[in-house]
Amino acid sequence: MANQQKITILYCRLSSEDALEGESNSIANQRDILSKYATEHGFTNTRTLVDDGYSGTNFDRPGVQEALSLVERGLVGTFIVKNLSRFGRDYLQVGTYTELVFPAHDVRFIAVNDNVDSALGDNDFTPFRNLFNDFLPRTPAKKSVRS
Repeated sequence: MANQQKITILYCRLSSEDALEGESNSIANQRDILSKYATEHGFTNTRTLVDDGYSGTNFDRPGVQEALSLVERGLVGTFIVKNLSRFGRDYLQVGTYTELVFPAHDVRFIAVNDNVDSALGDNDFTPFRNLFNDFLPRTPAKKSVRS
């Protein structure tokens, strides 16, 4: 890509379980946060990829697969998500991409609300957040009981 600027991926994901949390995790909300962040920080050549209704417990999602294909082809410079759990909830897979694949392809990874930016170095809490995100979908939700 000698004459072209690399792509900045703005990735949004919402599972059916996350939809219960309402507007705070909606695709529209994520898109707004990521677009604003990209504009304020000078990221251009953005491409928004969305997986609406997909679990983060695996990476068999069309939007993330498209993004990862672009990464593998060397077309991506930056990958931005609202938070780590939007990218994925599998501790090992998220770690593989953020610690091995992205650095190998010179891709900067940013999780806006988690204060993760690979260009700024390690964030001591990132592995713990990632582990918690892996544990969360395996924990049964408490159901409220009405009398």
